[in-house]
Amino acid sequence: MSEAETALYPPIKRFLEAQGFEVKGEIGGCDIVALKAGEPPLVVVTELKRAFTLELVLQGVDRAAACDEVWLAVRASPSGRGREGDRRVKKLCRLLGFGLLLVSSTASVDVLVEPTQWRPRADKKRRARLVREHHRRAGDPAPGGSTRRAPLMTAYRQQALACAAGLAQGPARPKDLRPQVPDAAQILQRNYYGWFDRVARGVYALTDAGRAALEQWPALGAASGGGS
Repeated sequence: MSEAETALYPPIKRFLEAQGFEVKGEIGGCDIVALKAGEPPLVVVTELKRAFTLELVLQGVDRAAACDEVWLAVRASPSGRGREGDRRVKKLCRLLGFGLLLVSSTASVDVLVEPTQWRPRADKKRRARLVREHHRRAGDPAPGGSTRRAPLMTAYRQQALACAAGLAQGPARPKDLRPQVPDAAQILQRNYYGWFDRVARGVYALTDAGRAALEQWPALGAASGGGS
């Protein structure tokens, strides 16, 4: 995803937060997932593009079954003659039930189309995965629109970093890390990233790859694992 698309994330995040949503980027392949408190929570997915394209529409169609509302957000064209001003584009969004947001050069956000009540067949499992990942992430570590900036900072990676931070001072057991990382035993045993080495029965140490990860994300490791 380009820098221009990532630049749309802050103003859209502010816009949604002003509506009472908690906003996080890059969850489950979605540029933005926003939750509003409730039981169940209101789930809004927003996709970002520099301009209104077929790919943007197709992304919205794909996300629709996993949320309550889909918003498409685009940057205003410098000439003012972009597709966002085409009446057919607005009609298409209404037919699909999508909202359409326009971000100006000054980072203001205008609502061009409100989302409507038309709903596809719900995908409850996918919706649940979005909500679960949103809740599990500490803070908002992955700006929307940055999906191609590998590696993506997921909740699992955050917890693995917390384990790495806990082992930075020396070998430890999963129970020693559990106060900061409830799933420490599973993460250490699985060793998905190759950051951990079992040096004795039930005892784990940090590998060179784990130390490199802490150097790559020092703030996240300290925030997640400090005190363990």
